Amino acid sequence: MSSQVRLRLLPSARCLFDEHVQVKVALLRSRQVVTVRARSTDEKGVVFSSSATYRADGRGEIDLDRDPSLGGSYVGVEPTGLLWSMRADRPHKRFQKTNSLSPHVVKFSVHEEGGEGRMLAEATNERVLMGDGVRRVPVKEGNFRGVLFTPPGGGPFPAVLDLYTFGGGLSEKRASLLASRGFVVLTVALYGHDDMPKNIREVHLDYFEEAIEFLRRQDQVGNNRVGVISLSKSGDLALSVASFLPGVGATVWINGCCSNTLLPLYYKRSQILPALMFDVTQIIPTESGAFIGNNVLHNPLTEENKGSLIPIEQAKGRFLFVASEDDLNWDSKAYMDVMVERLKRHGKENFESVCYPGAGHYLEPPYGPYCPSSFHGIVGKPVLWGGEPRSHAAAEVHIWMKIQEFFRTLLSCDATQNKAKSLIQLQSYKQQ
Repeated sequence: MSSQVRLRLLPSARCLFDEHVQVKVALLRSRQVVTVRARSTDEKGVVFSSSATYRADGRGEIDLDRDPSLGGSYVGVEPTGLLWSMRADRPHKRFQKTNSLSPHVVKFSVHEEGGEGRMLAEATNERVLMGDGVRRVPVKEGNFRGVLFTPPGGGPFPAVLDLYTFGGGLSEKRASLLASRGFVVLTVALYGHDDMPKNIREVHLDYFEEAIEFLRRQDQVGNNRVGVISLSKSGDLALSVASFLPGVGATVWINGCCSNTLLPLYYKRSQILPALMFDVTQIIPTESGAFIGNNVLHNPLTEENKGSLIPIEQAKGRFLFVASEDDLNWDSKAYMDVMVERLKRHGKENFESVCYPGAGHYLEPPYGPYCPSSFHGIVGKPVLWGGEPRSHAAAEVHIWMKIQEFFRTLLSCDATQNKAKSLIQLQSYKQQ
């Protein structure tokens, strides 16, 4: 490997997962054509990689923020293209990064043009999920299980309950990154984590009520109203939490349904919503071996299914509805339209909606590998998630900033609120 060519990652080779890192190459020959590569291994041992061809300028320099890729995993000026365009080394694999304690390690390298190409320079990018000073505390209290993330300092901070997806286990990525941006975040598992059941047949809102009360009791939380963020199946859970439970000031719904789906919903031991079911025979096979499943759910608007619609007009807080128009898992845009029409019909204006034409189902914190398809636990087969990689990546950057702005605006807190809350807690303690 040549010691002359230099590959730099700016402003630092270590950054947060959701931060843009600038890739620059220097000391090449004037107008030299090279291949720049990125490679990473996820928590399941799956290798993801990307590559792009660049031509150096007259000074022998390449700047991915400025220069276009001539070919490879993408073309054109894409400053973070090597990150979002990484693909798995086997079909139907989704990038797995759920543990917040270890960084997402990406190896960048520069190679001579043609074939494998001799390596000229390399650099390692550590993309951490927890910013400096963020505290991570596993929670095993009452009936719920999760992990609490708290920013450095005494606060007060806005609080968010992260439901992530409906799958078993626990994902810490989004929660830890939100905490790194100044939020107290509790991410909870519904099943399949720690000593919890491996599967469930019904969902109880009491579980989330307990989690919300836990969040509100935290010393660093300065507002009695919390936020809720969701994705996919947990989208309808978030709607129900906002509609039936007190203390929710802001709810982010991402690519979910307008009805309670898959499992009946209970509260105080009584069923409050039946489940909108699906017909797996409606999935459409494709040549890739993955299936399209955005039409498997029954129509929530038919007379026999209307009971599953969530009465979101009861919610006291505000909603941010986020729909990907190329979602091949749910018909998210249609479900969002149903909710917007329902709220307007009830004279409600407590919502805003955002659509992304070229995005697919899994809208996550930005700069992770785009996932075209992976195994679906409910369907029991690999499915297509939809979206065009470049458009999907741009949507993730945009919505990630919008989510933070939405929560900060609605859940802002100050020292006066925090002092008042502490006084109330002290009085309550003295009365016990």
